[in-house]
Amino acid sequence: MYAPLPTAERRAQSRPRSLPLRALFGLTEDDRDQVSDLLVAKLAQVAAVWPFTLAIQVVACALLFALAAVDVTRVPGRIGGIAIHAGVLAIGSLLVFATVRLPAFGALAAHKRNQIVTLCAAALAATLTSLLWAITSAPDGPVQFASAIAVGGVLGITALSLHPIRAAALGFSAALVATLAILAGPCIPVAIALVFLGCLVAAIISLARIDHALELDRATASIEGRIAVKMIAEFEDHGAGWFWEADRQGRVTYLSAKVAHDLAPGGSAVGRSLPELFRMDSDAPGTERTLAFHISSRTSFADYSVCAAAAPDSERWWSISGRPVVDDLGRFQGFIGSGSDLTEKRKSEAEITRLALFDGLTGLANRQRMRVSLDKTLAQNTGPYRATSLFLMDLDRFKAVNDTLGHQAGDTLLQQVAQRLQRGVGDAGLVGRLGGDEFKVVLPGIDNRDTLAALARDLIASLSQPYFISGTAVTIGCSIGVAIAPDDGATSETLVRNADLALYAAKGDGRGVHRFFSDDMLAGARTRKLLEDDLRVAVTEGAFHLCYQPVVSTKTVRIVGYEALIRWNHPTRGLVSPADFIPVAEECGLIEAIGEWVLRTACIEAARWPDTIRVAVNVSPIQFANPVLPALVTSALAQSGIAPGRLELEITEGVFLDETRSSEQMFKALKGLGVRLALDDFGTGYSSLGYLRNAPFDKIKIDQSFVKGAAEPGNRNAAIIKAIVTLADTLGMETTAEGVEIQDEIDLLRNLGCTHIQGYVYGRPIRAEEALVQLGLENGTATASGFKVSRAPRTKMLRSARILIGGVRGDVRIRDISTSGAMLDGLRIDGNPDGVELQIELLEDQMIPARVRWARDGKAGIEFHEAFNLERLNQGQASRIRRVG
Repeated sequence: MYAPLPTAERRAQSRPRSLPLRALFGLTEDDRDQVSDLLVAKLAQVAAVWPFTLAIQVVACALLFALAAVDVTRVPGRIGGIAIHAGVLAIGSLLVFATVRLPAFGALAAHKRNQIVTLCAAALAATLTSLLWAITSAPDGPVQFASAIAVGGVLGITALSLHPIRAAALGFSAALVATLAILAGPCIPVAIALVFLGCLVAAIISLARIDHALELDRATASIEGRIAVKMIAEFEDHGAGWFWEADRQGRVTYLSAKVAHDLAPGGSAVGRSLPELFRMDSDAPGTERTLAFHISSRTSFADYSVCAAAAPDSERWWSISGRPVVDDLGRFQGFIGSGSDLTEKRKSEAEITRLALFDGLTGLANRQRMRVSLDKTLAQNTGPYRATSLFLMDLDRFKAVNDTLGHQAGDTLLQQVAQRLQRGVGDAGLVGRLGGDEFKVVLPGIDNRDTLAALARDLIASLSQPYFISGTAVTIGCSIGVAIAPDDGATSETLVRNADLALYAAKGDGRGVHRFFSDDMLAGARTRKLLEDDLRVAVTEGAFHLCYQPVVSTKTVRIVGYEALIRWNHPTRGLVSPADFIPVAEECGLIEAIGEWVLRTACIEAARWPDTIRVAVNVSPIQFANPVLPALVTSALAQSGIAPGRLELEITEGVFLDETRSSEQMFKALKGLGVRLALDDFGTGYSSLGYLRNAPFDKIKIDQSFVKGAAEPGNRNAAIIKAIVTLADTLGMETTAEGVEIQDEIDLLRNLGCTHIQGYVYGRPIRAEEALVQLGLENGTATASGFKVSRAPRTKMLRSARILIGGVRGDVRIRDISTSGAMLDGLRIDGNPDGVELQIELLEDQMIPARVRWARDGKAGIEFHEAFNLERLNQGQASRIRRVG
């Protein structure tokens, strides 16, 4: 595992173990900046003292000239010798001065300047040694002694001035000894001088190594210091952290600029105490002790949340830590510490809290907050009675908006719904979104049903108003379930369950309404649960059987196929209607198992019928959405051995609610098997011609709601049937009219062009064995039964009425009446009564034209010329009552 080395070890490893002498003394070029910086520093030291050295040399030379002039008679020619030495000395010293002081030489590399000074030092040493030798060789006397002292002094001062440059000091010493050896020849003094020179060389080399090491350490420390300062400045300027320092009294002596600006925009934070600058967050945990306490007690503190004391409403927050500082003697010097910006962290925490309690799309309370709020509301004891009401709301037709306009439009719609809900509820309660298009409203302190009903109606009316999304007008609805605590539940779980049952009832009653919870809803839910449990047992034990209702051709009046209908004979409930248990099977996930059993059983039983007879099987939207359906159909066909064209799958419009690429693939796969497809209950769902354009149907089944009453005068169903038949013929599809019960409807449907008829008029559903017998009778010809003529529903009544026949008035009694006619008592007509015209006073002073259709035994049936609105009878009776009153 990697760990950084301590600074001292890092420096030691960065130093070369040994250097050549030339490199050590800076006499060769070195690409390291530290060596160059060292040489420049040494040259600068010599430059600082060399003017004084040069002055002393001038003074010494002048003194020597003066002494020589005094003693010229004793030592002839001395002035000339001094002059030569002084000239050489001046040249060398001036060259050193120029090298270390003049800018022209400053452009030279440091090692070259070092070389020049070293050579000049050697020359100076040789000159001064030679001059000293000449003086000491002269006759003894005061002049000689004074001259020797002057030269020796210059020699020492020059050596001392050149001492910072180790190479120059070494050259100076070596030249001095070498000159002495040349002048004195081999002798003991020279030997002693060589010994001292060796010691001096060793010392100078050691000093040079020390200089080199110290310079490297200094350079490294300088680099590290600059990096540290740079990093700290970068951290302070652009990072989240900052630093502070305080004296012994807690007054700030240093504070990062960005924090100081926030704390004292117009002044200075330095010199003020920490408690004066910062205010602690008293709500944060672990802040029982204040900053003033820690300053006075000289104790450490960490991660205190603080803000500017001068701006308590500021959104800027920091975390601050500090510790006391003591010197080497243990004396307290003040505090030092650091801090970091908490603003974004606190905003993030606030956002996390908001997301945890609020819905991200609408801004309403989310499921968790609504549950907590409901629990708290129910737990508040305000006396023996706790009034709390709960609305559960579900949007109607919201999915259609998502499917047609897209999910982005759906999100916009939910946001507008949330705004309307908040405006509608106001301060009366808390509005929340549970997810999807489900909303919840908690209403504390409200239990008046009239008040709640009015609020529910207002909310439904508000949410049902048009919305404008991306330039498109959208209209949806809303259903509401209401539960009131404590009558409908003392706990949140019970209250929510009962409100959900009320919502279920509101949807069952046509949507767009509100319903209060009642005990029978819970009983119904329990009944559905029991039915679900029994249904599971029935699936396991195979308690179902199939019945088949004939499908008859309108042209040949022969049976061309049967629709398989599931039946369940419960051991205690008796015969359970498919309308009751099929929705339960779809909700609890049993429909696929039941559907597979129906498909396989229908194919096996149809295999016993003639090859021309088809069998139709209903397929639920859940089955259709399962990718294994084609494989299941293939298996059923193979198991039974019937031709694929004899199997007809009836599919409702519910499969198109989630129209995707997968539905197109499913249609293609089923048609690839060769089976027939029929669109069941056409016109009762989200009818769209696009279904017929995209889906490869072979047949359209006209729902019985259009068939019933189609033969009655003035009924528009016939026109609707004609339109559907025309559309199907154009697309090359067959049509089957369902729910035909009256014989005159057969002729109507045949005349309208419908190709097949199915209904009680040709028989009720029968077992497979009975169907086989039915197919053998008269080569499968179907026989119609039941009522022959369609008529409007009759209303029983007994009231008197005046009539006018051929200008003769009379009174009769009305026995029953419908929108198309009535049966009269007390009317006798001689001859053929059919077509006799009359007028009857159904409303006061209003005669209604009619004709007689039959008459016998004092009774007659009449037919109105135009359909009569029976509600007018009630209105007329109410008017008479008001007049009498």
